Amino acid sequence: MKAIYPGSFDPITYGHVDIISRARQIFDELVIAIMVNDEKSGSFTMDERLEMVRECIRDYDNVSVVIGNGLTVDFARKIGATVLVRGIRAVSDYEYELQLATANMTLAEDIHTIFILAKPEYSFLSSSTAKVIAKNHGDLSAFVPDNVARKLREKYR
Repeated sequence: MKAIYPGSFDPITYGHVDIISRARQIFDELVIAIMVNDEKSGSFTMDERLEMVRECIRDYDNVSVVIGNGLTVDFARKIGATVLVRGIRAVSDYEYELQLATANMTLAEDIHTIFILAKPEYSFLSSSTAKVIAKNHGDLSAFVPDNVARKLREKYR
C-alpha cells in the first residue's frame, strides 16, 4: 500500500522525521509530498526543502520525496497513493486535522487519512519554533537534523 505524507516541511524537523520513520514501517511505500501553498510564503524555496528532506530520508529505501501542488487528494490519486499520513502533536492539531480529513473524505472517499501521534518529546516541536530559535542563534540540536540546522544558521546569520 502506498501512502503520502503531505506538508510544507519549511523546514523538516525531528518530529517530521519521527512520523516518517514510523509510517514507513506501516506502508510499503511512503511519498513525502512537499505541497505548494500559495497562501503561505515559505522561508525556504521548494528546491531547498526538497534537498533537506532528501538528506533526512536517504537511508530509507521505501521513502521518496516530491513536490506536489493542487488538492492533496488529487495529488495522492495522481501518484497512486490511497492513504494520507498526518502527524498530531496536540489537541489543537487534531481539530485542524479533523477539518482537513473531513474535507478530504468528502472530496475523495477512496483516499483515507491516518493520524500518527507525535512522540512526547516532539509534541512541542514545529518548523516555526525551529525558525525562531535559529533567528535568535539558539541551539537547534534537539529540534532539527544537522543538515537542516546548517541551512537555518545560513539563512538567519
